[in-house]
Amino acid sequence: MMSQSTMESSTIGLPTVIGEHARHRPDAVALICGAQETTYAALHRNSCRVANALLAEGLVAGDRIGYLGHDSARFYELVVAAAHTGIVLVPINWRLTVAEIAHVLLDSGCKLLFVDAGREAAAASALPEVSTELVLRRMDLAGTAGAGFAAWYADQPDTPPQSAVSRFDPLLQMYTSGTTGKSKGVVIAQQSLFAVRDVRHESELAWLEVPEDDVALVVIPGFHIAGLAWVVQGLIDGIVTVVLPEYTPGLSLEAIRTRGVTAVYAVPIMLALILVEPGVRPADFGKLRLVAYGGSPIPEDMLAQCMTQFGCEFLQFYGMTETATPITFLPPDDHWVGNPRLRSAGLPYRGARIQVLDRNGKPLPPGEVGEVVVHGPAPMVEYWRRPEATAATLIDGWVHTGDAGYLDTDGYLYISDRIKDMIIVAGENVYPAEVENVVVSHPAVREAAVVGAPDERWGETVHAFIALVPGQSVTPHELSLFLRDKLASFKRPQHFVFIDFLPRNASGKILRRELRDQFWQGRERAVN
Repeated sequence: MMSQSTMESSTIGLPTVIGEHARHRPDAVALICGAQETTYAALHRNSCRVANALLAEGLVAGDRIGYLGHDSARFYELVVAAAHTGIVLVPINWRLTVAEIAHVLLDSGCKLLFVDAGREAAAASALPEVSTELVLRRMDLAGTAGAGFAAWYADQPDTPPQSAVSRFDPLLQMYTSGTTGKSKGVVIAQQSLFAVRDVRHESELAWLEVPEDDVALVVIPGFHIAGLAWVVQGLIDGIVTVVLPEYTPGLSLEAIRTRGVTAVYAVPIMLALILVEPGVRPADFGKLRLVAYGGSPIPEDMLAQCMTQFGCEFLQFYGMTETATPITFLPPDDHWVGNPRLRSAGLPYRGARIQVLDRNGKPLPPGEVGEVVVHGPAPMVEYWRRPEATAATLIDGWVHTGDAGYLDTDGYLYISDRIKDMIIVAGENVYPAEVENVVVSHPAVREAAVVGAPDERWGETVHAFIALVPGQSVTPHELSLFLRDKLASFKRPQHFVFIDFLPRNASGKILRRELRDQFWQGRERAVN
């Protein structure tokens, strides 16, 4: 692995780190994806060729390229190649519909789109809505008549391109669901992927150390910042990282059993589903030292079951795409059954600060609920081409999260609600306005309001309250069929409630909170 002094540099970038690993440990495995193992030498060599191929296409720093497909070593070659060149990579959620994919491509201005075989039809369908200038590149290894990804870069030099790229330049553009009906591109600098590692040696916390023989399994997909960041963190540390093309409980369990996995990074529901796989037994997790989880709250009963059955240390992290790096951690020492702090999101990480503000922007004392705002070591650069939204969210370096919560007297953060009405379904963010805009496009629907209701398996499910056009009718089944090709499955309402009129305040704004509260009465907090 790289020396401590080398890794402590505040200017070294991802390509240099990979190059150092390749030089000193060329045959060490960097990534395992399915049956394919990629060494650090191969990752370095291939990412250099990809970078040179991108530049040969005429792309320059600041241009956007997209990736639509499942996680693979090829995807992370693109990540490192983008870091080589200053080109910004836009990972696209492959669960999105054609219309949603088209929005991301159009909004980002992607000039090149890499797509795997499973999503090629969706990409082709999205192209007419975007631009005839957008070029598709297939990610399959073989391809036909030289059309494959490997053939595309095969003739390029395997040495780093000559480019002046700063670690503080944009590297990623991750799309989040939009509070106003359209998803926003969150621009993230390469520095954000180093932020946690940069201050790790200053923290003197044993649970932050990464053993040289660690084998990490990351089951959060790379189109989420948490999944991508954990994989890149493994590459920075020089360990083996197992990446699933697609999360399934069975594939996850198989990887843990057969790959000697020592650390797992997941959304809570993913952990719970692994534990109910047929034939699962405690011996399967004998090599695990750590399970890190985040992305959505976790019921205490579920957490207790996971701690018991996985039989290792647990670590919770809290952050969001806009913070680009975890802001708080609930350490292993706080993970014991019955500890009231299991309901918290933990303490700020070194280099991060948290405040809870009232409606006037004034800090609140411990125990009082307000909006959680965070100052992290490397927050987002901006919302792409949305200066007003950027100014409203990123104020003097503080990210206004839209989460409601409070701090206790010891500085632990507790999340109690979501100010912006966001719904979290199995770790996926769903914003009501985006769903409502599609629902009301049905000719029989006059207006709609979408809220989240608690669900013990998925955390929350989407409920839609529907007011119909007078004289029109539609059934829940018909609405479900109507929405099938217009919204990703996790965004589609699971329940429809028909009412005459939606509740509104004096200014005409729909009172989602009034509709939502009926599902949450009697609960200590309004997230599940």
